[in-house]
Amino acid sequence: METKITSAGAMAIVLKPHLPTSAPSPAYLSNMAKKPSNAAQKSGRIADNKKAAYNYFFEERFEAGLVLEGWEVKSLREGKVQLTDGYVVVRNGELFVIGLQINPLNTASSHISPDKVRTKKLLMHKAEIQRLIGKVEQKGYTLVPLNLHWKDGKVKCEVALAKGKAEHDKRDTIKDREGKREVERAMKSRNR
Repeated sequence: METKITSAGAMAIVLKPHLPTSAPSPAYLSNMAKKPSNAAQKSGRIADNKKAAYNYFFEERFEAGLVLEGWEVKSLREGKVQLTDGYVVVRNGELFVIGLQINPLNTASSHISPDKVRTKKLLMHKAEIQRLIGKVEQKGYTLVPLNLHWKDGKVKCEVALAKGKAEHDKRDTIKDREGKREVERAMKSRNR
């Protein structure tokens, strides 16, 4: 709205329609269709098996899909999972994770009864599974789950072909770790 004084001295009110100078940017629409991001999905990592690096030497690493139920995926998004006691077994030419504990949410549906230690099937190509079976049958080799992570909206499990460490190897690992820690402390105190 704008006021003008005419040549005769009368006051006139002129209404101008508000026209945008440019087309509205769809920036305000950019977050409408996206799922809310979660801390676990941002980093990609869901859970790590830190105990595995202490107990095993890793020969090869593989990525496998997991067959999960809906409540398990929701619990994984919240980070309610424990991988420490998990191990992989071969049954009838298929791979299964045993001991992977996914704790159900309190808001889980009442029409299902969640089993937190359910055996979960791993999905890999048949040729990879056959090669792993051949290696596992060798003395001293086993399959160990290393971590769970998100990849393209799906949960993946990193599995390692591993060989067990002897007791003296574990002591060496501890000794190396403590040595590194002492060096870091010395460097930190020196820099002060």
